[in-house]
Amino acid sequence: MHDTNSKSFQDRTYISGDGLTLHLRDYDPGPAVTDGRLPVICLPGLTRNSRDFHALALVLSCDPLSARRVIALDYRGRGLSDRDGNKANYNLAVEAQDAIDACAFLNIDRAAFIGTSRGGLILHLLAGMKPGLIVAAVLNDIGPVIETDGLMKIRDDLNGARLPRDMQEAATLLKLRHGADFPALSNDDWAEMAAAIYREIDGHLMPDADPAIARQLLSIDFTKPLKDLWAHYKNFAPLPLMVVRGKNSALLSENTLTAMAEGHPGLKIVRVPDQGHPPLLHLEPALSNIREFLSAV
Repeated sequence: MHDTNSKSFQDRTYISGDGLTLHLRDYDPGPAVTDGRLPVICLPGLTRNSRDFHALALVLSCDPLSARRVIALDYRGRGLSDRDGNKANYNLAVEAQDAIDACAFLNIDRAAFIGTSRGGLILHLLAGMKPGLIVAAVLNDIGPVIETDGLMKIRDDLNGARLPRDMQEAATLLKLRHGADFPALSNDDWAEMAAAIYREIDGHLMPDADPAIARQLLSIDFTKPLKDLWAHYKNFAPLPLMVVRGKNSALLSENTLTAMAEGHPGLKIVRVPDQGHPPLLHLEPALSNIREFLSAV
């Protein structure tokens, strides 16, 4: 997946406010093709990277009727971006500012955003930090309340998984760990997921993120309630907003989804059967709903 259709995007880098070189993928078919349509900026999950959005970006940027420029970010410490010597900088506020800096570098002052998991948490902050930048938002399996059991599962997955010897074993291990929550996925889907998550680093196949990011989860005291983002969620009130929830998700509950709809009467909800956290956005029913949502913006 890493090298597939590489001509469809450009690898670009920009400098963060504190001097790190950060990477993004720019799927830009050109202004003559996009015809003034808003670009889409994709924000990945906690330890994930721009490769997660490759299949979705290809669909959106190559759409014969309504092609859009799509940008997918590698946060600091993920993918091809620099790792941060100050591990405390792996936090939502810093990563939201990095996203703002990316938009400034690309001369984008208005965009639709898609945030998966942590990417959606970043969007909660971004909507308040830079009003007007977000014209519409898609939250993929995330809301202002994170379920403790779901976050504990992520903590254990990230810190307990053994390293695969090759990509084939990586796909097999992913399917063993997550297959019960994702019966909808094919072997090709698992292989694509493995290629997005892992990269050869110093001769070993490794998760493509600074290990300090996963270790942060080990310091959370799960006997105390997790902090919620309801105060930030209010920033979405004037915006078109869509939430995608995996039917088997342990991170975003139906109760939270109900409360989100009460706080945002125009909220569009898409439930994805046979997938957990987070659903793959280039598969149905998420894909057609995202295209329809964007076309209405």
